[in-house]
Amino acid sequence: MPCYITRTASYLPGPAVENDEIERFIGSLDGEAATKEKILSMNGIVRRHYAQDQLQQKTHDVYGLAARAAQQCLSEYTAADTVTYLAAGTTYTPLAAPGFASILHHRLQADGYLNYPVEISSHAGICSSAANAMVAAIRSITAGHHRTALCVGAEHASEILKSSVIQPIDDRSQHDNLRNSRWFMSIFLRFMLSDGAGAFLLQDRPDSERLSLRVNWTHSMSFAHEAPLCMKLEGRTALLSQDLSVLSSYLVPLATKFLDIALETHHDSLDSYSTILPHMSSYFFRRKMERVIASHSSNPQNPVPYWTNLATAGNTGSASIYVMLDQFLRQHELRDGDRILLFIPESGQFNFVLVSLTVVMP
Repeated sequence: MPCYITRTASYLPGPAVENDEIERFIGSLDGEAATKEKILSMNGIVRRHYAQDQLQQKTHDVYGLAARAAQQCLSEYTAADTVTYLAAGTTYTPLAAPGFASILHHRLQADGYLNYPVEISSHAGICSSAANAMVAAIRSITAGHHRTALCVGAEHASEILKSSVIQPIDDRSQHDNLRNSRWFMSIFLRFMLSDGAGAFLLQDRPDSERLSLRVNWTHSMSFAHEAPLCMKLEGRTALLSQDLSVLSSYLVPLATKFLDIALETHHDSLDSYSTILPHMSSYFFRRKMERVIASHSSNPQNPVPYWTNLATAGNTGSASIYVMLDQFLRQHELRDGDRILLFIPESGQFNFVLVSLTVVMP
């Protein structure tokens, strides 16, 4: 059975926060001012959004962010078919249990949506958690189990990165190169990650009045069997950390291997796509992403183009592919038959997701 993305929505909380305003919302830590400009020049982000006020009090929690995106996605949906499947993914939730989708279902019910039983699927992880929620929802439709599904991704990174909460390990004195310290990586993540949410409505047929995206195929794969742990969120301390040396060594080889496998499995080629939407954590890794794309293009000197909103929407982690696709559709004129490839790498212990889409006009 076919599957189509028939509606997209995204929610970025509060006003856009420029680089010189970051500390007003997530505070400052001792010693980080000396590295701030270097980090911001590395990640290339010029504005982002926080679900925090200037007293570091949250304006939304992650469930509320997800609910806002889901409500926007469903607000104009008047078709007879009700949503019977809800999949949601994120990196951090204030409650370890119940699952993210369970609490989101309750929040939506309280606001007048999904006020009936649905099947749910909660996904944990880092950058690919919400992408895998999307894959689960897509496959529930293609398998014929559901006709209409909602998938959601949301992140509230500022809640664990703000100065009133985070307690980075200060190992600066143990490293000649500051970038090798765990302290530096905590600061790097503070200036890189931000808050947001997105949602997609999936159906077994295209919308008769507006653009839809037919799902051609999905591919999701882990390489944790051959790569060490790279990025982790510790349960007791909620301390987020990443090993840049591991990331630099494994990201490109494994992303290349994954693309090779996925394209061969689905008898596809990057050259058949008009645009690739890749999740990038920061512009620090832009050249690596470009090399991977070029190596799979028939003309590496003129590779398949890609589009990102990283600089202006910030890095919203697992929600970023939802926010990216929603903004891309609103900002570009697309033609029937255009193909779009969603590419979501995760550096946790290196797993990747691809979703192949084709534009279907009414």
